Amino acid sequence: MGEKDVSVEVVATKILLVRGKKVMLDRDLAELYGVPVKVLNQAVRRNKKRFPEDFMYQLTRQEFTNLKSQFVTSSWGGVRKLPYVFTEQGVAMLSTVLNSERAILVNIAIMRAFVKLRQVLLTHKDLAEKLEELERKYQFHESGIQVIFEAIKKLLEPPKEPPKPRFNVN
Repeated sequence: MGEKDVSVEVVATKILLVRGKKVMLDRDLAELYGVPVKVLNQAVRRNKKRFPEDFMYQLTRQEFTNLKSQFVTSSWGGVRKLPYVFTEQGVAMLSTVLNSERAILVNIAIMRAFVKLRQVLLTHKDLAEKLEELERKYQFHESGIQVIFEAIKKLLEPPKEPPKPRFNVN
Protein backbone atom coordinates (compact mmCIF):
# COMPACT_ATOMS: atom_id res chain seq x y z
CA MET A 1 0.00 0.00 0.00
CA GLY A 2 1.56 3.27 -1.12
CA GLU A 3 1.41 6.63 0.60
CA LYS A 4 -1.28 7.79 -1.87
CA ASP A 5 -3.55 5.04 -0.52
CA VAL A 6 -3.59 6.52 3.00
CA SER A 7 -6.87 8.37 2.64
CA VAL A 8 -9.66 8.91 5.12
CA GLU A 9 -11.89 6.71 2.95
CA VAL A 10 -9.42 3.80 2.93
CA VAL A 11 -8.86 4.08 6.67
CA ALA A 12 -12.60 4.31 7.38
CA THR A 13 -13.15 0.91 5.75
CA LYS A 14 -10.80 -0.58 8.36
CA ILE A 15 -12.72 0.70 11.41
CA LEU A 16 -14.74 -2.04 13.11
CA LEU A 17 -17.21 -2.11 15.97
CA VAL A 18 -16.17 -4.53 18.74
CA ARG A 19 -17.50 -4.46 22.33
CA GLY A 20 -19.38 -1.30 21.44
CA LYS A 21 -16.17 0.55 20.55
CA LYS A 22 -14.78 1.65 17.23
CA VAL A 23 -11.47 -0.17 16.79
CA MET A 24 -8.90 -1.20 14.22
CA LEU A 25 -7.23 -4.60 13.90
CA ASP A 26 -3.50 -4.91 14.42
CA ARG A 27 -3.12 -6.45 10.95
CA ASP A 28 -4.92 -3.53 9.28
CA LEU A 29 -2.83 -1.00 11.19
CA ALA A 30 0.38 -2.86 10.31
CA GLU A 31 -0.65 -2.83 6.64
CA LEU A 32 -1.36 0.91 6.76
CA TYR A 33 1.94 1.60 8.56
CA GLY A 34 3.82 -0.61 6.11
CA VAL A 35 5.27 -2.90 8.79
CA PRO A 36 4.75 -6.59 9.60
CA VAL A 37 2.13 -7.29 12.30
CA LYS A 38 4.90 -8.85 14.38
CA VAL A 39 6.88 -5.58 14.37
CA LEU A 40 3.82 -3.53 15.36
CA ASN A 41 2.98 -5.89 18.24
CA GLN A 42 6.62 -5.99 19.41
CA ALA A 43 6.67 -2.18 19.59
CA VAL A 44 3.49 -2.31 21.68
CA ARG A 45 4.89 -5.00 24.00
CA ARG A 46 8.04 -2.93 24.57
CA ASN A 47 5.79 -0.01 25.59
CA LYS A 48 3.04 -1.94 27.41
CA LYS A 49 2.41 0.85 29.95
CA ARG A 50 1.27 3.12 27.11
CA PHE A 51 -1.52 0.71 26.11
CA PRO A 52 -4.06 0.12 28.89
CA GLU A 53 -7.12 -2.08 28.22
CA ASP A 54 -9.20 0.86 26.98
CA PHE A 55 -6.55 1.63 24.33
CA MET A 56 -5.87 -1.91 23.13
CA TYR A 57 -7.09 -5.43 23.85
CA GLN A 58 -6.94 -8.92 22.40
CA LEU A 59 -10.04 -10.35 20.78
CA THR A 60 -11.67 -13.41 22.27
CA ARG A 61 -12.01 -16.53 20.12
CA GLN A 62 -15.75 -15.80 19.72
CA GLU A 63 -15.17 -12.16 18.68
CA PHE A 64 -12.59 -13.30 16.16
CA THR A 65 -14.95 -15.94 14.76
CA ASN A 66 -17.74 -13.38 14.51
CA LEU A 67 -15.50 -10.96 12.62
CA LYS A 68 -14.31 -13.64 10.22
CA SER A 69 -17.88 -14.70 9.48
CA GLN A 70 -18.83 -11.14 8.48
CA PHE A 71 -16.36 -11.05 5.61
CA VAL A 72 -17.42 -13.01 2.53
CA THR A 73 -13.95 -13.30 1.08
CA SER A 74 -11.45 -13.81 3.83
CA SER A 75 -7.75 -13.13 3.69
CA TRP A 76 -7.22 -13.96 7.35
CA GLY A 77 -5.07 -17.00 6.58
CA GLY A 78 -3.93 -19.32 9.33
CA VAL A 79 -3.89 -17.05 12.35
CA ARG A 80 -2.14 -18.63 15.34
CA LYS A 81 -2.69 -15.86 17.86
CA LEU A 82 -5.87 -13.92 18.38
CA PRO A 83 -5.49 -10.40 16.97
CA TYR A 84 -5.29 -7.23 19.01
CA VAL A 85 -7.54 -4.27 18.36
CA PHE A 86 -6.77 -0.62 19.04
CA THR A 87 -9.27 2.08 20.01
CA GLU A 88 -8.86 5.61 18.73
CA GLN A 89 -6.71 6.44 21.76
CA GLY A 90 -4.60 3.32 21.17
CA VAL A 91 -4.03 4.32 17.56
CA ALA A 92 -2.95 7.79 18.71
CA MET A 93 -0.54 6.16 21.16
CA LEU A 94 0.91 4.03 18.35
CA SER A 95 2.29 7.20 16.80
CA THR A 96 4.57 7.56 19.82
CA VAL A 97 6.03 4.06 19.46
CA LEU A 98 6.18 3.88 15.65
CA ASN A 99 8.17 6.95 14.81
CA SER A 100 8.45 7.27 11.03
CA GLU A 101 7.20 9.58 8.29
CA ARG A 102 4.77 6.88 7.21
CA ALA A 103 3.44 6.51 10.80
CA ILE A 104 2.79 10.26 10.97
CA LEU A 105 0.86 10.29 7.67
CA VAL A 106 -1.13 7.20 8.60
CA ASN A 107 -2.00 8.52 12.05
CA ILE A 108 -3.28 11.79 10.62
CA ALA A 109 -5.50 9.87 8.18
CA ILE A 110 -6.76 7.57 10.94
CA MET A 111 -7.60 10.44 13.28
CA ARG A 112 -9.47 12.19 10.46
CA ALA A 113 -11.41 8.99 9.70
CA PHE A 114 -12.49 8.62 13.34
CA VAL A 115 -13.62 12.27 13.41
CA LYS A 116 -15.51 11.93 10.12
CA LEU A 117 -17.18 8.77 11.37
CA ARG A 118 -18.33 10.56 14.52
CA GLN A 119 -19.74 13.39 12.39
CA VAL A 120 -21.69 10.95 10.21
CA LEU A 121 -23.12 9.17 13.25
CA LEU A 122 -24.13 12.48 14.86
CA THR A 123 -25.80 13.61 11.63
CA HIS A 124 -27.77 10.35 11.51
CA LYS A 125 -28.83 10.82 15.15
CA ASP A 126 -29.86 14.44 14.52
CA LEU A 127 -31.92 13.37 11.50
CA ALA A 128 -33.70 10.68 13.52
CA GLU A 129 -34.48 13.19 16.30
CA LYS A 130 -35.89 15.72 13.81
CA LEU A 131 -38.01 13.03 12.24
CA GLU A 132 -39.43 12.10 15.66
CA GLU A 133 -40.21 15.76 16.32
CA LEU A 134 -42.03 16.11 12.99
CA GLU A 135 -43.94 12.92 13.63
CA ARG A 136 -45.14 14.21 17.02
CA LYS A 137 -46.14 17.51 15.45
CA TYR A 138 -48.20 15.92 12.67
CA GLN A 139 -49.39 12.73 14.37
CA PHE A 140 -53.07 13.71 14.19
CA HIS A 141 -53.04 14.74 10.51
CA GLU A 142 -53.81 12.66 7.49
CA SER A 143 -52.99 8.99 7.61
CA GLY A 144 -50.92 9.48 4.46
CA ILE A 145 -48.36 11.49 6.41
CA GLN A 146 -48.13 8.65 8.96
CA VAL A 147 -47.39 6.19 6.15
CA ILE A 148 -44.55 8.43 4.94
CA PHE A 149 -43.12 8.67 8.45
CA GLU A 150 -43.23 4.89 8.87
CA ALA A 151 -41.48 4.36 5.52
CA ILE A 152 -38.73 6.85 6.42
CA LYS A 153 -38.30 5.27 9.86
CA LYS A 154 -37.85 1.84 8.29
CA LEU A 155 -35.14 3.25 6.04
CA LEU A 156 -33.32 4.63 9.09
CA GLU A 157 -33.52 1.38 11.08
CA PRO A 158 -30.39 -0.73 11.22
CA PRO A 159 -30.57 -4.00 9.28
CA LYS A 160 -32.15 -6.98 11.07
CA GLU A 161 -28.96 -9.05 10.68
CA PRO A 162 -25.89 -8.15 12.72
CA PRO A 163 -24.38 -4.96 11.30
CA LYS A 164 -21.13 -5.18 9.41
CA PRO A 165 -18.35 -3.69 11.53
CA ARG A 166 -16.73 -1.82 8.65
CA PHE A 167 -17.78 1.74 8.02
CA ASN A 168 -17.70 3.30 4.59
CA VAL A 169 -17.40 7.02 4.97
CA ASN A 170 -17.55 9.17 1.83
